[in-house]
Amino acid sequence: MEQVHLFTKKLKPTHISHALSIPIHVLEAFPIPEGANMMNFEAVDATGNTWRFCLSTRLTGAYPKPVLLRSSWRRFVEQKGLAPEDRVVFFMGRDEANDMIRRYTVRAQRKVMVLMGQDVWVDVEHLPLYGL
Repeated sequence: MEQVHLFTKKLKPTHISHALSIPIHVLEAFPIPEGANMMNFEAVDATGNTWRFCLSTRLTGAYPKPVLLRSSWRRFVEQKGLAPEDRVVFFMGRDEANDMIRRYTVRAQRKVMVLMGQDVWVDVEHLPLYGL
């Protein structure tokens, strides 16, 4: 199954305490039912744990403004120990035989250094003291 990068988001304080806003172009990767403004989906992290998220779009306004609702997002933030300036990366895998089967992956990452002018990011699960 080929993995396609959906988006990378550097976290701000509001992303930590509230909902995670996501880029509008990513909506095409989520099959929200016609007439609905939200859907649940699962994403697997770097350790193989499955996380259930709720993606919602607003019903009014000039554009949909997609977000991962606090009710589902906050548990992930707390378990991963995320802080402002960390980032999350979402991927989608599509089954080559059946385009309707989609599998999502999420990575929680922290910048550990700058090497030759490039940021070096590591999954938080691979950092010392993770989970203590």
